Amino acid sequence: MTVMALVLAPGIAHADRGGGDSQGGDAAETSGGREGASLVSKVVYSGSTSGSRGSGGNGGGALKPVGDWTPPACWYEPRSAEQFRDYVESMYEETVNTPGQHSYAKQSAGMFRDDYKDGTYKNYNLDKKDEGSFWVAVRDEDRWMEPEAQVCDRMPFWVENGDPVPVENAVTPEVLAELAYNRVRLPAAEVTLRPEAATKVNLPTWAWLDRSRFKETSVTASIAVGGLNIQATTTARPVSLRLEPGTPDAETYPASGECTINADGSIGEPYTRGKADRTPPCGLKYLRSSGDGTFTLQATITWDISWTGTGGAGGDLPDGTFGNDQAVTVQEIQSVNR
Repeated sequence: MTVMALVLAPGIAHADRGGGDSQGGDAAETSGGREGASLVSKVVYSGSTSGSRGSGGNGGGALKPVGDWTPPACWYEPRSAEQFRDYVESMYEETVNTPGQHSYAKQSAGMFRDDYKDGTYKNYNLDKKDEGSFWVAVRDEDRWMEPEAQVCDRMPFWVENGDPVPVENAVTPEVLAELAYNRVRLPAAEVTLRPEAATKVNLPTWAWLDRSRFKETSVTASIAVGGLNIQATTTARPVSLRLEPGTPDAETYPASGECTINADGSIGEPYTRGKADRTPPCGLKYLRSSGDGTFTLQATITWDISWTGTGGAGGDLPDGTFGNDQAVTVQEIQSVNR
């Protein structure tokens, strides 16, 4: 982030991929890692997270919410009086001491600093540091320019401990659960097919998913600043597999293309010898050859999303999906005329 950007939006924190300046690996705890002129999110994530929004390990990736709902693009978090002072002073020093910095930027930084040091607030409310916190707007760095990220536009403000925070999207267990939704990373939805290497025209092809790979997946988001210490855990549970053959010249089993999860957590049923005359509970049948190419089979898992949080709070969030494509070769059945 440039100094100019900081001055134009003083007191607006950034959150890398939904929280934190430096996000870590598969099951690591991640949170904001720098202070001073880089005001970053204090939300900490742990569980099945990944450093990349769009992908995870082994071809996995992020939930795509069903419908129009999306996790918050901005929210408000608390900062202690000392943390906020350190940020403002560092931002001011960096701005005024940067060679070639525009005079307007220096003036803006000075006005922002004066308001919290000698204006509306006196010396950053350090004399009341045990009585409350400053609350600052945080914007998801990946969605910085979206209209939804602009609604958290209030300058940092003070809230006494125990008082309600007078803005929407202030961090609560539910907001943390929604932020954790954005951090859930899921395994690739590549199904096992039989026949495996290539299937035949009009031959039922069995499809299934190994239950050991599709267990429930959870991410916990937490924040502890000043008098606030809350957390929420968002859990994704697989419920069904949708198969889209990649051509209209195909049929699916069941006809809806939606294979529901079994009682043991698996989806579909592995093919074994002796089942050739049976209809697969989950699968498909191609009605024409793929020729010299392949058909693109899309396999999409639907996940049921729920959350629990501090104080016994909890509920449901919109279902999410994650899928991937795999190439399927379909050959004509060769016959010999005698």
